[in-house]
Amino acid sequence: MRTTAENAELALLLEVAGTPKPGNVDRHREYPDLRFEHFLAGAVGTREGLRMAADGEPLGAAFLRAVSGMSEQSGGNTQFGAVLLQVPLVAAAGAAEHELTPGGATAAVEATTVADAADFYRAFEAVEVAVPDPPEGLEPLDVRRGSEAIPALESRELSLADVIERSTSVDGIAREWVGGFERTFDAAAAIEGGDGPVTDRAAAVFLDLLADEVDTFVAKRHDRETAERVRERAAAALEGSVDPETLAEEFVAEGINPGTTADIIAGGLFVALERGLDV
Repeated sequence: MRTTAENAELALLLEVAGTPKPGNVDRHREYPDLRFEHFLAGAVGTREGLRMAADGEPLGAAFLRAVSGMSEQSGGNTQFGAVLLQVPLVAAAGAAEHELTPGGATAAVEATTVADAADFYRAFEAVEVAVPDPPEGLEPLDVRRGSEAIPALESRELSLADVIERSTSVDGIAREWVGGFERTFDAAAAIEGGDGPVTDRAAAVFLDLLADEVDTFVAKRHDRETAERVRERAAAALEGSVDPETLAEEFVAEGINPGTTADIIAGGLFVALERGLDV
């Protein structure tokens, strides 16, 4: 029987193996400098940090360890957002007093501290992450400052939950953290209710999610207009007027990577595995 941490690692591996996931690296498509093998190595590298979260160690320390391990491959950032989404879910699943429910994961979020926030900032020193400029007046809290921003965190007594909440307007993973992980648990239910290989189910749910809501990673890397066009193209693929395989090639050629949607699929796979999804 797999442990909670092993299910989290497996979820990352299953997510990247699903295909087609338009724009994202999968077992059939990759970018010249970001390849399938990098995601496999990144997932394996998260193992110790995920174990820490399952064992009840502080979320910030667990996240920092997972990201540091993830970064030990030559492709750069592979699963930063997915790990951020997973860590409170893993903590909830591993805690004796919680079961893996939206409420349990939310309790793990609400228990975070200033020390957790400091470790979250340190994680940005391990790998380059695409983030927008902070709102005016919040430059001291720019996550790209890494450890240099920790005194500002401490002086304002901001927990990790407080920090994440400030990003909900631009980041879909932050919305999951503060919104009860709604899309993550919906994705889990859809994967559980599907037919066929788990990787095929995950790819199908990916397309559903992409058609349903603008991917915030695309909006950050490109712009809102591009992200809305991606959503519309995904909806067309669901309706049958666009071949998902063709759409995947199109997005890869344009360098459009709906990473937030992939992260939510990874979270959904973990929830499903914890609930007994057979692999």
